[in-house]
Amino acid sequence: MRALLVYPEYPETFWNFKHALKFIARKATYPPLGLLTIATLLPKAWEQQLIDMNVTPLRDEDLRGADLVLLSAMSIQRPAARAVIDRCKALGVTVVAGGPLFTANPEAFADVDHLVLNEAEVTLPDFLRDFADGRAQRRYTTDQLADLTTSPVPRWELINMRHYVGMNMQLSRGCPFDCEFCDITALFGRTPRLKGAAQVIAELDRLYALGWRGNVFVVDDNFIGNKKTVKREILPAMCDWMARHKRPFNFNAQVSINLADDAELMELMERAGFTVVFVGIESPNEDSLLECNKIPNKQRDLMSGVKEIQRHGLQVQAGFIVGFDHDPVSIFDRLIRFIQESGIVTAMVGLLNAPHGTRLYQRLETEGRLLHDMTGDNTDYSQNFVPTMNPEVLQRGYRSVVESIYAPNFFYQRLKRFLKDFHPARGGTQRVTFRHLIAAVKMTVVLGMLEKERSYYWRLLFWSLFRRPRLLPLAMALSAYGFHFRKCFESHLSAGR
Repeated sequence: MRALLVYPEYPETFWNFKHALKFIARKATYPPLGLLTIATLLPKAWEQQLIDMNVTPLRDEDLRGADLVLLSAMSIQRPAARAVIDRCKALGVTVVAGGPLFTANPEAFADVDHLVLNEAEVTLPDFLRDFADGRAQRRYTTDQLADLTTSPVPRWELINMRHYVGMNMQLSRGCPFDCEFCDITALFGRTPRLKGAAQVIAELDRLYALGWRGNVFVVDDNFIGNKKTVKREILPAMCDWMARHKRPFNFNAQVSINLADDAELMELMERAGFTVVFVGIESPNEDSLLECNKIPNKQRDLMSGVKEIQRHGLQVQAGFIVGFDHDPVSIFDRLIRFIQESGIVTAMVGLLNAPHGTRLYQRLETEGRLLHDMTGDNTDYSQNFVPTMNPEVLQRGYRSVVESIYAPNFFYQRLKRFLKDFHPARGGTQRVTFRHLIAAVKMTVVLGMLEKERSYYWRLLFWSLFRRPRLLPLAMALSAYGFHFRKCFESHLSAGR
């Protein structure tokens, strides 16, 4: 039996770093961790091939040679996933589909042969058993949540690591909070489930043995959802492992803002090699936070929280949303000021959308305000419901935010503000390699000579070289990020979205 695991291509998005990847000769940010995990659950006798369409084209020859195509995707990959399904149907290849896209809206994929939904550790064994007996059903679903203490080490050997900026691993699923717009609790529940410390070490060992060095993204939706276990078991084990192996990795993770309340936790994360955290700040408007039930953010000085995390050597990336029912027209200027003053260089500002399965989707459906399915990209100027604010005012305001914060003068001012006071955690500065030197040359040509930000870029480089030389590689990397974000928003706007 030959299984072809396929991951569809992402469109140009805020997080795919398409324009920045060109500088470092990488094709994608991270590999498809879900498929790499599923690969370990398939029968050992099966021949397996994984094609990530973000790095390798999918050929008809690949499809014809497969007995089964196992397809997984996020909502933003829906058009590309649809194209893969159509190609499989035309060639008569059996399709087995799962993952967030198909779990959230299985009715939209009536032509898929088998839907293996929810968490694969629970539903995939049932499908495999029935498939072996020649009586596979069309849909497999469950309310049961997987026991992560039995989850296997992903099969990273199925990919070419050189195509990626970083590797990824998952330590937990679920989030204790229940934000109205978020589908995580619908998919994974509100009680965080964690792998054991021995499993985490086994995954680190495997990445290390395969030769990986550098960035590792912990994909958990809230890495600190279960603070007690993370502090007592996971982080101490990671600290010991990193010390023994001379700190070969640097980690980034998604966390809630209450990380700022726990100095011990931040110190442990720093010792374990964490250098970047993404925080869902959403809005500086208290009424909007109450509306969406953003519990850890309510009645809190968000700016102080960001600064406290930065003081512990962790770079803060953040997500923001406009389009809440309680957003005043002043929200756009407030948001620009907050982002600039906080020194959050990577600020993802999106329009509120309602994903399938969320309480927001249910509420808007009841109110008759839903328009269509969301695209999966909340930065492409689209919105899938009728907002309370005048739509034209909302679109103009949103555009003013993203065009301001990524305009060269605003962006480089914010980047310099961040670098002035930032003292990175151990391992928080990049190891400079020959590849980085080549990237620096490319960036100097593009950002320093060809693009409109060239004067800002040179001023930042010289300032960093003489004032914070240790942070020069970080300054250049974040400059590349800003270039990508600006190009991405310009592309969305020119596409008429």
